[in-house]
Amino acid sequence: MLDIPRMLPNPPVRLIDKFRFFIRKRGLAYKTEKTYVSWVLRYIRFHDKQHPSTLSEAHIEMFLDHLGVHLNAAKNTQRTALNALVFLHREFLGVELKDIKFSYTAVKRRLPVVFSHDEAMLVISELQAPYKLMAQLMFGSGLRISECLRLRVKDLDFSMGSLIIREGKGGKDRSTILPPVLHAALRRQVSLVKAQHEQDLNDGLGEVYMPNRLAIKYPSSANALAWQYLFPAGRHSIDPRSGKERRHHIMDRTVQREVKKAIKSAGILKHASCHTFRHSFATSLLQQRYDIRTIQKLLGHTSVETTEIYTHVIGQGASGVVSPLER
Repeated sequence: MLDIPRMLPNPPVRLIDKFRFFIRKRGLAYKTEKTYVSWVLRYIRFHDKQHPSTLSEAHIEMFLDHLGVHLNAAKNTQRTALNALVFLHREFLGVELKDIKFSYTAVKRRLPVVFSHDEAMLVISELQAPYKLMAQLMFGSGLRISECLRLRVKDLDFSMGSLIIREGKGGKDRSTILPPVLHAALRRQVSLVKAQHEQDLNDGLGEVYMPNRLAIKYPSSANALAWQYLFPAGRHSIDPRSGKERRHHIMDRTVQREVKKAIKSAGILKHASCHTFRHSFATSLLQQRYDIRTIQKLLGHTSVETTEIYTHVIGQGASGVVSPLER
C-alpha cells in the first residue's frame, strides 16, 4: 500500500524519522512527504552522509548545480529539490538561508504526448474491466492515475454530474465532470463494490483506510459502503501503520501495465502512458474552444501557465494551417 504512511517510532530517533514526523505535524500530503524525504536523502548522500545541520547554502548550490550540469535534470526537477531542501533547513532545522544561487538547466520543457480522440478510444477498447473504466475516467474527467485509484464511492455525484477529487496534487480538493455516458458503468461498479464489501463484512473484515484522523472522528465510517474504494484490490493486505487487515485500492503499477499492453495492442507508437489520457482530456477541451481558465480548474492546476502548455500542443497540427503541399 504505497500511498499509506508507514508507522514511525514513538518517539522518532533517526533524522529521517524526525523529518517525517515534522512533515506530518504540518499536515502536508503523503506524496509531498515521500518527495521531500527522497530529495533530502539524495542530498545527504551527495555530501558524504554529513548531517544537514553542518551544511550551508553553498552545499545546496553544489547539489542543485550537480543535478543541472551533470545529471541534465529538468528545471522543474531542480525546483522540486530546492523546495525540499529549503523546507529541511528553514522549517525543520530552523536555519535561515540567504540567497541561493545556482545554474538552472538549459533543457527546454518538452511538450506532452497526447492521443487523438480516435487513438484514445482505440486504446480504451483494448482494455478489460475494471481498467477500461479507469481509462475512461482519466480521459473523460482529466484524472491523474493516483486520483482515479483513490476515488471512494461517495465521491460520485450522479445527480450533479460531478466527480469530487479529494487531496489531489498539492493536497487540494476539486470537482470535475462526470460524463453521463459513464453513469451506467459506474453504477455497476458501485454494485460490485457493494457485493464485495458485504462479503468482507460477513468475514469479519470490511474496514477501509481513513485519511488523516477521520477514523477517530467518524469511527463507524470505515465500515460504511460510501467510504469504500471505487476500484478495490482483489485481495486484502496488512495496513503498515495499524497492522489491520484491510482491502486497499488497486495499485497504480498494475493499471500502468495494463494500459501499456493496450497501447501496444492498439498499434500506437507514441511514448504514451496513463497520464497521456489526462493530457488528451485537456487538448480535447481546447480544441472544443473551452476557456483556458475552465480547463485549469478542471485539471486542478495552480497556475494557468501550466495549463497553457496544451495550447502549444494543439498548435502543432490543429491550428488550421494548410501545408504548401496541400495547395
